[in-house]
Amino acid sequence: MPPVISGLPQTVDGWLGYIESLHPKSIEMGLGRVQTVAARLQLQFPFTVITVGGTNGKGSTCAMLERIYSTAGHQVGCYTSPHLVHYQERVRFNGHVIADALLCDAFAAVEQARGDVTLTYFEMGTLAALWAFEQQPLDVVILEVGLGGRLDAVNIVDADCAIVTNVDLDHMEFLGDTRELIGHEKAGIYRQKQVAICGDALPPDSLLAYAEALGVKLNRFGLDYQIDLSDTQRAHYHDAQGALDIGNLRLFGHYQWNNAANVIFAVRALQNRLPVAQAQLLHALTATEVTGRFQYLQQSPDVILDVAHNPHAARALHDNLQRLSADGGQVIAVFSMLSDKDIGSVVDILHPVIHAWHIAAIDHPRAASMDYLQSCLSQRVPLAHIYPHSDLAAALQSAYKKAAKNDKIIVFGSFFTVAAILELTPDQWRA
Repeated sequence: MPPVISGLPQTVDGWLGYIESLHPKSIEMGLGRVQTVAARLQLQFPFTVITVGGTNGKGSTCAMLERIYSTAGHQVGCYTSPHLVHYQERVRFNGHVIADALLCDAFAAVEQARGDVTLTYFEMGTLAALWAFEQQPLDVVILEVGLGGRLDAVNIVDADCAIVTNVDLDHMEFLGDTRELIGHEKAGIYRQKQVAICGDALPPDSLLAYAEALGVKLNRFGLDYQIDLSDTQRAHYHDAQGALDIGNLRLFGHYQWNNAANVIFAVRALQNRLPVAQAQLLHALTATEVTGRFQYLQQSPDVILDVAHNPHAARALHDNLQRLSADGGQVIAVFSMLSDKDIGSVVDILHPVIHAWHIAAIDHPRAASMDYLQSCLSQRVPLAHIYPHSDLAAALQSAYKKAAKNDKIIVFGSFFTVAAILELTPDQWRA
């Protein structure tokens, strides 16, 4: 435990307010500052590390790995972002969020070590998570990349296994505006002589070139491992180690099978380090659930939460909603996004399956304004039924009142959109 330094925060909320004030930018690319402070903290990373990057599917992939290794009896640390309601969700031990006291100790340790080095909110949190993991006897730590990969703070750790789930357009102001530029950044988490996995069936040439330049054997979805979904009862996975039949996932959507295939390959590749029995793998995989990923709050009418916030995620959400609407019910959106996201493309992709839009601004400095959301919808969907509201609680309440029993209400557009609804009690939006 680090010594108590006079004048520093003593609560998690106090620390979060403090670290938000440390750096003028929320994001600053580069590893130099983080590496300097990690060296001062004498971080050793004495556990197997799995790093998960990609445009979408990172959270689900981390959750599957976390559940599998915990089920198999391994001691597991997991670091993901962003959180939905409480910061502590970002740092977990065997599926349980970090204790407030340990998190405060971790922030204090990083603060003491950083000296005059300026860290962003995410960098400070990443170092705190890594320090906290080293205070426990862990077997495996799963790290979710925050943004990109090559210059992301988690990339100070040399992963024993690195998974890039897919590559698409997002965070273009930092990563570039093409899949080729973004693919190069995502591939930065790969390491020589370690397990490298790519879940994108058509990866950009830049990602392939990066792996080749490293001399990495890149294990690719569709080539080195496959999953067959033609059987409606079971999925059939296959790689060089043999076949595996899988029952239904609790996670909804075809893209989750791609995530599952990546995870199975990783677990099999690490079997000598982290043994997992086949029965444990199958049980954990089919039992995994993730908050905010096509998550049902209720049925009849259905109320579903999804953090989809970029075109790739919107396409997956479109497919899910199209299948649900086959019963004739309408799809009603409760929608809000951040201003720096590609709102127009998300609307273009989803408006064919959405019958009405209930919109409100997110309570966040980067939120798209009500006027901008309404303008974007009106321009791209001139005949859309658009209902503006003072906040997201009012938007969901209104959508719920208008919904018939077989309608589907989809709350989406951002982690912050979903988080705003998760903070409500059912009585607050069913009133």
